[in-house]
Amino acid sequence: MCIFCKIIEGEIPNKTVLENDNFLAFEDISPQAKIHVLIIPKVHIQSFNEMTPNIMAEMTSFIQEVALTLGVKSDGYRLITNIGQNGGQEVGHVHFHLLAGEQLGSIN
Repeated sequence: MCIFCKIIEGEIPNKTVLENDNFLAFEDISPQAKIHVLIIPKVHIQSFNEMTPNIMAEMTSFIQEVALTLGVKSDGYRLITNIGQNGGQEVGHVHFHLLAGEQLGSIN
């Protein structure tokens, strides 16, 4: 069982930001910005390459709700997902990083 599945099951504590039946958003333990939240589906999906359009559509609404909950929807935020080894994916469970709360540097 991967670390995110253990978090979903309650085996590993987390600082939950928002949760519903299908998704969980929680604070990253190594934040890269003033606000750094991880957003995951509760069903194990290895990477973005395995995401279905239906799950992605539901996740989109959840991510927007997370941004609203954090109070960053109007100011802006960065959303990142890493895919595979060369893309920097460290945990084999699809997840999105939401970074916000400060002016983020541009990505060129």
